[in-house]
Amino acid sequence: MQPEGAAVKGGYAVVDFKVPNERDDASTTKLEVNFPTDHPLASVMPEPISGWTVKVTKSKLAKPAEMHGETITEAVTKVTWTATGKGVEPGYFQKFPVSVGMLPTDADQLVFKALQTYSNKEVVRWIEVQKDGEEEPENPAPTLKLTSAAASGATAEDASETSRKTETTAADSTSSSSGSSDTTARVLGVVGIVVGAAGVAYGVLAGRRRTTV
Repeated sequence: MQPEGAAVKGGYAVVDFKVPNERDDASTTKLEVNFPTDHPLASVMPEPISGWTVKVTKSKLAKPAEMHGETITEAVTKVTWTATGKGVEPGYFQKFPVSVGMLPTDADQLVFKALQTYSNKEVVRWIEVQKDGEEEPENPAPTLKLTSAAASGATAEDASETSRKTETTAADSTSSSSGSSDTTARVLGVVGIVVGAAGVAYGVLAGRRRTTV
């Protein structure tokens, strides 16, 4: 699957983790997405989803990071969604949107390792990182490709303006969600995962045999 646009370095993106249920006898009841600590994100804002609670976990960084002229000592390291009802039933999928930023300028991709839990207690670990020149792993980790503003056709001013708008919109939606006070500062299916982004604002993670976009 190809992304609908590009996640621009130095900007913000809404990454949509798409979780299909590929079991016939169990529902997906929990999704845990681990965020990269080598390129921490200062702002992570999940969108409220009916039928699910969301927990955003922040942790102290082992080594403070310099991001856009500021020193970051803690960052979001995990977002966990837990179903309050039936979850993602067989034959269905669910999207889990998250606004993230600012995206690093010194990396070409971000890897989000994820765990998918079913109602029968089965856990599928999507944590294997694709290596250049090698076959795709059995359980690939979601990967978000980053692009420069020039490559995406956007100017630096465009990226900055979109970043501000995306951050504001995400803040508005997050403020109405319980447990979202910690959000400021990785879909799955047994077959695989993809993460994409449209413009500097929208992304999709889905499918089995496509791990990066």
